[in-house]
Amino acid sequence: MPVELTWWGHATCTVEDSDIRVLTDPLFVRRLAHLRRRRGAVPPPEAWRADVALVSHLHADHLHVPSLARLAPGTRLLVPRGARRAVPGLRRLGHLELTEVAPGDETTVGDLRIRAVPARHDGRRLPVGRHRAPALGYVVEGEARTYFAGDTGLFDGMEKEVGPIDAALLPVGGWGPYLGAEHLDAGRAAEALARLAPRTAVPVHYGTYWPIGMDAVRPHEFHTPGQEFVRLSALRAPGVAVHRLGHGESVRVEVAR
Repeated sequence: MPVELTWWGHATCTVEDSDIRVLTDPLFVRRLAHLRRRRGAVPPPEAWRADVALVSHLHADHLHVPSLARLAPGTRLLVPRGARRAVPGLRRLGHLELTEVAPGDETTVGDLRIRAVPARHDGRRLPVGRHRAPALGYVVEGEARTYFAGDTGLFDGMEKEVGPIDAALLPVGGWGPYLGAEHLDAGRAAEALARLAPRTAVPVHYGTYWPIGMDAVRPHEFHTPGQEFVRLSALRAPGVAVHRLGHGESVRVEVAR
């Protein structure tokens, strides 16, 4: 069965592999605190369907309790170890099968093996979180091996920790005009692509949310990261097929064994 990747906006994606639907960092709202969705419709109920949902870290635009509450009863939910303590709202999600994981942990869902991998990113629940949890990426292995990076900067040993992959969902921007070292911009994401060498890549985490009232502040950081990633990837990782999707669009993964 073909492996299909769908981008719903920001870091929210669906990976369909081996008849299992994997949902990443669900965010199903038009506004979140000072952020509003400037591009693309809020993901439709179709996007809420999942057998397992993956949460990469505790920031509210990645671990959004009201969005998680929309998932169907019995959905598996993987969150960073320590998330229950740091985010009390998770305790209200008794209809979900919640498991805390750390780098190196593996979870089996149907014919899929899901492995948590490290990320270089602040793991606190901001802005006032005292309790830490590791920021994670995930490798979903079934018919294909798909890497969802979550939020991360480049780090030593990235390719070793992630391992061989067929597809990568890589963040290339953010929700504000400035990015720190614990994020991938288009250039750093192209460098990550060169290190990881998948067959297919999809840029995510850009061109969706932006602070209210700041539309005119460094607007290129909202509009251009996807196309800049395509351009730089062609130079640094020419063997990778990069697909710049619109919100709600999908691509099938070519798998070679």
